[in-house]
Amino acid sequence: MTTKTILIINGPNLNMLGTREPEIYGSQTLHDIENLCRETAGAHDITIDFRQSNHEGEIIDWIQKAGGKYAAIGINAAGYTHTSVAIHDALKLCGLPIAEIHLSEPKEREEFRHFSYIAPVAKIHVSGKGAASYSEAIEKLAELL
Repeated sequence: MTTKTILIINGPNLNMLGTREPEIYGSQTLHDIENLCRETAGAHDITIDFRQSNHEGEIIDWIQKAGGKYAAIGINAAGYTHTSVAIHDALKLCGLPIAEIHLSEPKEREEFRHFSYIAPVAKIHVSGKGAASYSEAIEKLAELL
């Protein structure tokens, strides 16, 4: 089996996990989640490129360069989920399977979080399971690959 690579993108403020509203996002750090992702992916002979940015343009650049380099993208766009048509457009154009990931369940939170610009372009949607949302998304992407 050939090893494939999944790009995991984390949006704004996710670098603050572990201290940011642990009652909503849990106590695990982004580094803890990265380790969980690497473990899950490794069980499927998949590698990951795990990234985080607070900058919309940087995230768009990563997505635009992903085609031909990665087998799929997993994205927790965080606040950009509800605001970024530009990230939606980049994902739509990249031609890769997309998994939308959320630690919490956006539809059970503030009304402005109920709409996702990522949802229409994602084949997989996993939310509300804390760090396990990432593992489940990787498992589902592995099935597609």
